[in-house]
Amino acid sequence: MALTFRLTLGLAGIAAVLLMSGCAAPEPPQIKLEKANVLPLSINPDFVLRKKTQFLNDPATFPKALANQSEAIDFERRYYMWPATTKLDRQALTGNYLDFYWWNHGQPADVTVRLEYRQANLGNFVMAREKSYTGVKGSTKTQFTIVGDDYLENGPITNWRCLLIVDGKIVGLTQSYLWR
Repeated sequence: MALTFRLTLGLAGIAAVLLMSGCAAPEPPQIKLEKANVLPLSINPDFVLRKKTQFLNDPATFPKALANQSEAIDFERRYYMWPATTKLDRQALTGNYLDFYWWNHGQPADVTVRLEYRQANLGNFVMAREKSYTGVKGSTKTQFTIVGDDYLENGPITNWRCLLIVDGKIVGLTQSYLWR
């Protein structure tokens, strides 16, 4: 009886893990655009950018041995640097990490998320990156990374805006305070 219960519980656990791993879709590749084309604005209330986080992972900007340094921030720094072991590995992970959390409350749609940004060493030149999703409905997280040579040569991001694009139209957007 106890063996049957354990076997049933074990199989249920394995089934749950398999089901949950099947729900997580792989993150689409980040495409670097040569030129960000201008798109018409057609805001749709079904598409909402609800949260954004930005993290600058550059050891040169970390404060040196503060007495009340936050353990959470220290953990996040280690998280973004994992699994770097050499100086070259650490340079490849150094840069800006931007996460955007957004919803589609309407019908499933093919959505392109575009990040337009400026970097310190490029002045007013606008760079852009995109990720495309098919048949999206509900909550989605999109992460953009400007790391490695892109960061080391062009500097940190100074301002940005994130667009949700459906059928060639901007249906949702958010931007940093300095975006113009």
